[in-house]
Formats: sequence, C-alpha cells, structure tokens
Amino acid sequence: MADTASKELDELVKEMCAAEAKIRLGGGSSAIERQHEKGRLTARERVAKLLDPGTTLQEFGLWSAHGMYQEFGGAPAAGVVTGIGAVQGRRCMIIANDATVKAGAFFPMTCKKIIRAQTIAQMARLPLIYLVDSAGVFLPLQEDVFPDTDDFGRIFRNNAVISAEGIPQIAAIMGYCVAGGGYLPVLCDTLIMTEGSGLYLAGPALVKAAIGQDVTDEELGGAAMHASVSGTIDFKEKDDDACIGRLRSLVAKSAATRRERGSRPSPYGDPSRLYDVFTDRPGAQYDVKELIACLVDVRADKNTDGHDSLAPDFDEYKADYGQSLVCGYANIGAHACGIVANQKKLTHRQMPGGKSGPSRFTNMPGVIYDDSADKAARFIMDCNQRKIPIIFLHDTTGFMVGRDSEQGGIIRAGAKMVNAMANCIVPKVVVILGGSYGAGNYAMCGRAFDPFLTFAWPGAKCAVMGANQATGVLTTIEEASRKRKGETIDPETHKQIYAAIHAGYTEQADIRHAAARGWVDRIIEPHHTRDELVAALDAAAQGWDYARTFRTGVLQT
Repeated sequence: MADTASKELDELVKEMCAAEAKIRLGGGSSAIERQHEKGRLTARERVAKLLDPGTTLQEFGLWSAHGMYQEFGGAPAAGVVTGIGAVQGRRCMIIANDATVKAGAFFPMTCKKIIRAQTIAQMARLPLIYLVDSAGVFLPLQEDVFPDTDDFGRIFRNNAVISAEGIPQIAAIMGYCVAGGGYLPVLCDTLIMTEGSGLYLAGPALVKAAIGQDVTDEELGGAAMHASVSGTIDFKEKDDDACIGRLRSLVAKSAATRRERGSRPSPYGDPSRLYDVFTDRPGAQYDVKELIACLVDVRADKNTDGHDSLAPDFDEYKADYGQSLVCGYANIGAHACGIVANQKKLTHRQMPGGKSGPSRFTNMPGVIYDDSADKAARFIMDCNQRKIPIIFLHDTTGFMVGRDSEQGGIIRAGAKMVNAMANCIVPKVVVILGGSYGAGNYAMCGRAFDPFLTFAWPGAKCAVMGANQATGVLTTIEEASRKRKGETIDPETHKQIYAAIHAGYTEQADIRHAAARGWVDRIIEPHHTRDELVAALDAAAQGWDYARTFRTGVLQT
C-alpha cells in the first residue's frame, strides 16, 4: 500500500470481510444443522443452487439489523437474504427467508429489507423469486411489524401492484408459510411447494384453540392438500433440490429470457490501484479522475501518428467549468452511462472580471460550488435525454457556504441540480467512497431520491455534517442548556461533554450504522467496485422502463 491511509483502508476491508462472514452464518452452526436434519437447505444454500453456475449473488442489506434486537438474541441480516443474481441468464431479484434466524420470523427490519428489494426490482422490472420459509411475524415486536405503511402489509400490497405491472413473480414454499405471510406466495404469478412444507392462516394448535378442531399439518395446509384439494399451488415438488430445478425450468420458459453477454471490455486501470489513489486522511487530496479510470472500460484512441493508444473510455463533460464536480460519459462493462463525481483535489475557477480582467478562485476539495451544481444539472438532464444510467460517486462535505457563495446563487444552483436528479427517468446508482454529508448527499442522489442501488466502501461516512463540526455545535448547545440550569462548565466538564458527543456522532456517521438501518444496500470491497457497477448496470439494462417522459419542475435559473 502506498501510504498509511491505504493500509488503514485495507485493515477496514479485512475487518469488514470477517464480520460479514459471521453474519452469513445466520443463526449459527447449530441452527444450520437443525435445518439440515429436517432435510432442508439453508437460505444461502438454496440461493447458491438457484443461480447459474459460475455466478454469484449481488447481495443487498447484509448489514440490515446489525447491532439491533440484541434483547432477543439479534437478527443477523434481518433474517432474510436479498440480492440480484442470474438465473438461466436472466437477472432476477431473489428474496429468501433464513429459517436459521428465529425460524425466519419477520422483524421490523425484515419488512423494510424485503420492501427495499421489491422496490429495486420494480424499478428495473426484474423478475422476483421468493424462497419462502418463515414462521411469520415476530410476535414480541408485532406493533412494529404489522400495521404501518412500511411494514408487513406493504409487502403484499407490492406483490399485487408488481403483478399488475407485468413483472414476473415466482414463489417457492420450502418450509413454513403461516398466518398473514401466506398471502405473499398466493399473490405471486406462480407458486411451488415442497412436500413437508405448510401453508395456512392458522396452525393446528391455533385451530384447536379457536374452533376446537383436531387437524394435522398435512390436512390443514400441506403440499398434497394444496395441490389436489384447494388448488392453491401450481407445482408440488419432493424436496428443495427438485423445487430449485423447477424454478430454473420455469424462469427459462420466458420470452424475455436472454443469456449473459459474452466477453466484456477490460478496465483501463487496475481496480486494485483504487487503494493507492483514494485517501480519506484529513487534509489529503486525490484526483477522482484517476479513480474513474480504474472503473471504466479501455478504448483505443488514434495518436497524431495514426497509431492506437489505450485510454480510459471516459469523455469528460465541461472539463474546465465547475471543476469541483467531475461529469462525463463512460462505458463500464460495455454499458453506456454517465458519471457524476466529487473532485477531491484543489481546483480553480475562472471568475468574470471587470476593468482588472478575469480572476482565479480556488475551490476546496469535495465541496460543491454553484457553477458545479449548474453543470451537473445540465449533465443529468442530458443523460436523461440520451436515456443512459447515471453513477454518482460520493465524497463530499456538502455545498459551499459563506457570503460569496450565497450571492453567487448556491441555493438556486443546488436546487436546480436536485430538481434534475430527483426527476430522472434513468437508473441512478450510488457509490459512497468517503464522506457524504448534508445537502451534498441529497444532490448526489441520497437515499431519499430513489437510487436504484446504493453501495458504500467500508470507511465511508454519512451524516448531516462531519463529526468535528457537529460536535462543536452540539457541545455549545449542551453547555448552554446546562448553564441555564445553573451548572458550572469547567474545562474538564467541557472535555467530557465534547468527548461523549463526538463518540456518539462518529458512531452514527459510520457506514455500518447506515447499512444496519437499510440506508445502504451493500458495503463493497473497493477493488470490486467495477464488478459491482457492471452487475448493477446489467440488472438495470434488462427491463428498465425508459418510456416515461423526462420533465423537471420549475428550474430557478
């Protein structure tokens, strides 16, 4: 590694990988053994068998519920596996209950994670495959799971709406599917069920208590009953392997199915060089164009002597204007796309001049200025005109403040950029490299603005402002409050207050805090960024609806 910062990033990556390996164990080895004893595969084993050979799942929400529900023993990955994978050459959104985690019960974050997966699939018109194995609502938390607009019922509402939009949904019951959860598979287009599984609104014990009827699992809601009596399921399969085989066969029988592309262009730069380019040390700088070169395809340019030379396949837009944001057209994995990236080195702006002539102004790294926001707004509109996806690379402290910036119209320019970005009809993919603070997060397609996918590097930070600035403000407020109550703030007390606030704010800004709450879909290893982007663009290209007309609201010009 080139410097201390790259070594620190490498250590963070190792720490992240170790933590993720533990999360992927779900309920642990004992719970996995119990699942095998029932003759059933785990959620991750099912997904692996479902995917095309040699391919992997682009998993989302792995850190969901991280550090949450500890009083109930935790809920690794919120008890559900979600992600995009190739099945018979077609990108599908896969949602698999993890029965090793509280029998696959739905926690509050389980609902939010599944709804997020449905939203991603709906954006790109990806077929959805549900591998159902769940005990239903986690009853101790029922008031946080059951009633609200982003809770359990929203999943079923989405099933109905997605089906009406013509997006294929297949459900495979490979364990239990009880109570209200029974509506999910029945609202899908195709329903498969394995022998030994159960689908019913109330189990035998509850039926006995409610109406005094003695009934077996099979009579109440077994696969044979639903196949021959109720007619609820479409296919009855012997076991998990047969069920997965049927799933793959059904996915292949679709007019929209197509195989993965053949060979892809190579990247211009070595993806591992990202560690040498990027730095998040205070006061340090890097050129985001060097980082972009590690992500985009290579192309052959003609030299003046007529010979070919290799260059990054990136055409920078308005390179000399609004330099604190780098915008340009690129090819990544043969997908045409636009890139909007925060520049993390000092840049210069040529200011209009009077009698004395033009003057030069220096832009601080990572700050969005009014000319940059104007440029980005225009570029975003052009990407929509071309109907190409946009990739946002975050490393920003936010918009510029101060008298000159306000008089230059920073609010107006920022609003224009937000307006254009919010009204995009094209896929928006986000990668948080370093900081993503304040309104800068919004303008760069923060979570509130419907990104198709949001990735983040392990050392990324996301908050309303940096820890040092926020701590200073919050400390002042806390001390003023204590003084009004008659408390004396001596230097030691000030130090304690500052340290406590700084620690708490730093923890909240950590990207794992965001991932645990579903604000980030996937924390990725930096050197895999290009592969992750290619997979995201593959998914978006399969069925994204570009038929809508791009229009913005009133732009403040």
